[in-house]
Amino acid sequence: MQHIHQVTQRARLAPRREPYWAPLSKGRHVGYRKMSDGAGTWVARYYDEGTRKKTYKALGDFSLQPDHQRYDLATRAAAQWFEHISRGGLTTVTTVKDACDHYVTHQRRMRSEKAAHDAEQRFKNYVLNDPKLAAMDLAKLTPSHIAAWRKALQDKPKKNGKPRSNSSFNRDMTCFRAALNLALEDGFVTTNFAWRSKLKPLKGVDRRRELYLNIEQRRTFIAHAADDLAQFLRGMSLVPLRPGALAKLQVAQYDPRLQTLSVGSDKAGQGRRIALPQTTAKLFEELCRDQPGTAPIFRRADGKAWSKDAWKHPVSDAVTAADLPAGTTMYTLRHSTITDLVQTGLDTLTVAQISGTSVRMIELYYGHLTREHAKNALATLAL
Repeated sequence: MQHIHQVTQRARLAPRREPYWAPLSKGRHVGYRKMSDGAGTWVARYYDEGTRKKTYKALGDFSLQPDHQRYDLATRAAAQWFEHISRGGLTTVTTVKDACDHYVTHQRRMRSEKAAHDAEQRFKNYVLNDPKLAAMDLAKLTPSHIAAWRKALQDKPKKNGKPRSNSSFNRDMTCFRAALNLALEDGFVTTNFAWRSKLKPLKGVDRRRELYLNIEQRRTFIAHAADDLAQFLRGMSLVPLRPGALAKLQVAQYDPRLQTLSVGSDKAGQGRRIALPQTTAKLFEELCRDQPGTAPIFRRADGKAWSKDAWKHPVSDAVTAADLPAGTTMYTLRHSTITDLVQTGLDTLTVAQISGTSVRMIELYYGHLTREHAKNALATLAL
């Protein structure tokens, strides 16, 4: 056995393709491949007694470090790889790009095509645009790598040149964190040390919504909107859907006989059926009457479905004309209707199902509104 831990001994070795091996423990070796020119390279070898197979991993040449430190660095890298395997980690190299691709596939299979496309675009724009990071072995990621990526993302302006908002930053960062966490869960890497503390979302961004319109303000909002927009605003005031989900509704999704509305997969990733009260059903019946099944229920004056770009300026004009608080948007109506539902005492699970979101999000944003109901419920227990 050659003493590859000694610089002088390594210098005397004859160049050859097969590494010179040194045992670290049973079934685990570190090897040094002597090159005819330049620094030699280091390799790890793992023997699986169960399968009786040997697996190899190239560790690099550590040429940037002094000769006397290279053996220790190689054994340390080999030990990390051995630990990775012993914890059930894969023996093949998984890059950051592999992890991102794996997450997109997972989203497509477990959630929806839309969720997969959203993740794919975020990775393309904010992760895989760095070739060095994309090609990096997950096992070699360090906190400094992740910290540098985070800073670059935070400093990167939006497409329109405006500074990135904290909420946008959190969404883009959280997507990358989810991909890395899935890689950990599926054994591509065995520790989250590199990103555990570096990909925490900014605090105070997803705070409770504060802007609320009472019933009279909502009526004023509708009254100052053009006729086609007024119908859309009325729908937002009666059913707590996301604006995009309401805009996509087609006539065939409303059943006038049962007075139910079938909502397809939206941001929540799953469809649902909502039973409408008489007054709300009346609006839907009027809008659906004599219309083909593929027609949008809420239509612009030209018959086309509403979109974010189409309602942006008309909504802004109506807000100004109605003298409503600055910052009022379509989502303000959704927030206001959800607030009213929670304040009536409707349980958070039902509110979440109707509005197409999670119970966790309802409790995060509206949980404070349920305290009085809890207090009153406790009062009934008095002896």
